[in-house]
Amino acid sequence: MPRFDYPCPDCHAASSLHDAGCRFEGVEWQTVERAYADVLAPLSAGAREEDDLRDLAPEWDALHQAALSHLRRSGRVQPDTNGRLELLTAEAYREQVSEPTTDPMRTIYRRGSYPGCHDNAIFAMIAWYEMVGLTWPETREKVLEWLEESGTWARGGFEESSPAELVDSKRHVYEAGYGWKEKAQAAKHVIERHA
Repeated sequence: MPRFDYPCPDCHAASSLHDAGCRFEGVEWQTVERAYADVLAPLSAGAREEDDLRDLAPEWDALHQAALSHLRRSGRVQPDTNGRLELLTAEAYREQVSEPTTDPMRTIYRRGSYPGCHDNAIFAMIAWYEMVGLTWPETREKVLEWLEESGTWARGGFEESSPAELVDSKRHVYEAGYGWKEKAQAAKHVIERHA
């Protein structure tokens, strides 16, 4: 199944299979990607007023507005000091998304995982970093850091002999582009019982 560079701005699918009830289900994928390109192209040249984006696009519809909203929510596009929208550099974006700020991912990231939810927590971490656009090497590095810094690895309960072996065994999660929400919610419930 082909994977796309930009997720659906409604259901966040990165393949031609939208979630049930997605308001853009049936929209051809090149149309979804073109909406993102229409938003990003002017921003790649510098900060712009939101109205300028609408004026510069060949057309502006609900898909374009949803793409812009998704880029803002995900932190790829932010207001500059003058209130104009700007595209974050790849380095600034990676730094910004290295620590999840909303639940359930924030709980997993800050508190670490416990035996009984390790598989769900690690799955969620890898899938989340993939979703925000980190490469596999960046994802691997971030998850390895999290395993150590959060105390997750020290709590034990793993069959693998090292954190690297554990993360490498989960590369399929990254490559398949699985969603993270369900696994993250399940892990968060177990973590909160340890509070």
